[in-house]
Amino acid sequence: MKKIIMGIVGYGGMGSHHARNLISVEPNVELKGAYDIDPARQKAIAEDGFIAYDSYEALLADPDIDLVLVATPNDRHKPLAIQALEAGKNVLSEKPAMMSPQELEDVLAVAKQAGREFFVHQNRRWDPDFRIVTALVEQQQAGEVFRIESRVHGANGIPGDWRHYKQYGGGMILDWGVHLLDQLLYLLDGPIVRVQAETSQVLGNDCDDGFTATLTWASGITAVVEVGTTNFIKLPRWYVKGASGTAQITDWDLSGEVVVATGVDTTAPTPIQAGVGLTKTMAPPTEAAIRREPLPAGVPLEPSFYENVAEVLNGKATRIVQNDEVLRVLRLITVIFKAAETHQTLPFE
Repeated sequence: MKKIIMGIVGYGGMGSHHARNLISVEPNVELKGAYDIDPARQKAIAEDGFIAYDSYEALLADPDIDLVLVATPNDRHKPLAIQALEAGKNVLSEKPAMMSPQELEDVLAVAKQAGREFFVHQNRRWDPDFRIVTALVEQQQAGEVFRIESRVHGANGIPGDWRHYKQYGGGMILDWGVHLLDQLLYLLDGPIVRVQAETSQVLGNDCDDGFTATLTWASGITAVVEVGTTNFIKLPRWYVKGASGTAQITDWDLSGEVVVATGVDTTAPTPIQAGVGLTKTMAPPTEAAIRREPLPAGVPLEPSFYENVAEVLNGKATRIVQNDEVLRVLRLITVIFKAAETHQTLPFE
């Protein structure tokens, strides 16, 4: 298989991460060089052992480059991707692919006309915690799943500089939200019929510093997606309810468990003191009524993202991340923004 030679535009946090930690371990992908408008980052490119091109045009003029990674602020994805495609290069964009569905449609039209490939780095489909949730749903360890809650919480505010501003594509919906939504749409089949959402702007930025979206599938499954940057006490990364049990993944360390009903007939629970009253409803189930089980082993998604890209460019495989899937996520994000702005429950599909 032909090795794919890459160039990178944008050598900030994500661009340098690709160079140092992702591309470097791939046998069929090699980074030749990069370009950044920041002189300090240009110096970092050279210090990392790559060519620091004098300009983006110089990078695109290199005949060795097969694939260009666009790892810039989000508002620059479209023009830089189009420039590379028109120069005859294949393009890989960091997420979000674009600022809007229309921007992505425009870029895909250019890619088709140029006869080149356009990819999006929706890498969270490979996350071990998501692979465990996929196994939970597919294996029905907790019974048929009817509710999934997916959260990422932090307390450091919005990182970086440009991510604080809406005009550059900042905010948590376009940062973490695009990942969590992509995971759920990849996992669950069928149309989404109802969208509710709210955003927070408690940090004083002109973009969202957190959001909550509630999605309802035609099948009846409900998903809650939440991102917060002012959460000093975090809720679980995943909370999954099935017809016969509940599963929880607490954090990135994959701690958690599944608690399932045994089906054993038991006596009614003993009432417990709840505040100033008594309750049977909220009393814990009897010991014989439940069984605690470990989380299932998630099945790794193979091959890796970059290996799949290399195989696609060599005509040996189909994409794991399809562009119509990426477009669907961007369309859903548009509805989430509108639902939050109008305080309405909106249809999606």
